[in-house]
Amino acid sequence: MHLSEGVLSPPILAAGAALAAACTAAGLRRLDGERLMSAAMLSAAFFVGSLIHVPIGPGNVHLILNGLLGMILGWAAFPCMLTALMLQAVLFQYGGITVLGVNTVTMAFPAVMAWYLFRPLLGKGPAARALGAFLGGALAVAGAGLITALCLAGTDEGFLRSAQLLLLAHIPVMIVEGLISMLTVSFLARVRPELLAPR
Repeated sequence: MHLSEGVLSPPILAAGAALAAACTAAGLRRLDGERLMSAAMLSAAFFVGSLIHVPIGPGNVHLILNGLLGMILGWAAFPCMLTALMLQAVLFQYGGITVLGVNTVTMAFPAVMAWYLFRPLLGKGPAARALGAFLGGALAVAGAGLITALCLAGTDEGFLRSAQLLLLAHIPVMIVEGLISMLTVSFLARVRPELLAPR
């Protein structure tokens, strides 16, 4: 779901960069030493997951894991995703430097929303935890797709059809990410329950 260089209009690029900078600063203030190792591991999982592309129709999709990242890290998802996206842009030419801000907001904003909406369910019983993890993982992907589609549609009306196709192509990814998030949270509840404790 990386947006490439030269696609978006300058106002959207500028707004994305400013919003990413402000939210990353907020995330860094909330990233304490206690969660640094978790943040590094989840950032690496996001980095690797986004490199695995699966062909669907004329394009391809990839795992994002932004919901899982957000439910565990909250606002710290912004600096983690910014770092991973910057490395992907520099090392593999995924996305690009000028769209780094927009790509960060696209991935990290739904992650933070997953923190607020579904994190409270992770500290409850197994059924509520599984439901919250699945919804957080699936709906964060939907949110990323929606923001990407809005950026494309806001740049040029000709991109509206591409934006619709982008959302449709990510429906299978939503289901897979929901299941991955549910299984990962279930595992963490057994081995590292402190990661899921209310904050």
